[in-house]
Amino acid sequence: MCSGPWLDRWLPLIAQREIASPVLETGCGFGDDTLTLIRAGVKVMAFDLSPECVAIAQQRAPEAQIECRDTRGPWPEAANNLELVLASLSLHYFPWDETRTIVRRIWNSLRPGALFLCRLNSTEDVNFGAGQGELIEANFYRDQGNCKRFFDRASVDQS
Repeated sequence: MCSGPWLDRWLPLIAQREIASPVLETGCGFGDDTLTLIRAGVKVMAFDLSPECVAIAQQRAPEAQIECRDTRGPWPEAANNLELVLASLSLHYFPWDETRTIVRRIWNSLRPGALFLCRLNSTEDVNFGAGQGELIEANFYRDQGNCKRFFDRASVDQS
């Protein structure tokens, strides 16, 4: 997955904050956003469920601490009192209760006034599967064996 310009627009805010603690990146994939953050001068600790993705991300961004772990499992020990958590398209794989639990964990890992940047699938994005497949629960579908959640404003406000 390519991060594209989505994260670039947030780099001035990240630089303005002079973030000293490592950024926690959940679901780093192949490390596209990891590289963007490192190039912006930020320390990164990241994880992904896929061993293949982790191996590629580690090769691409050897400066980062990248591990193979499940978002629902234990997080890195240093994931507390953080100034920034990044979740780019990594919160859409879970039933609603698990999604809310993960978001609470993210909030609990942040210091007061910190940033949580996330990129979510929109309920209006039919080009990426919104409303397609077997409905499991509201805005959560199974299509070709994969589960994917789509977010609207109300669900973001509830998380």
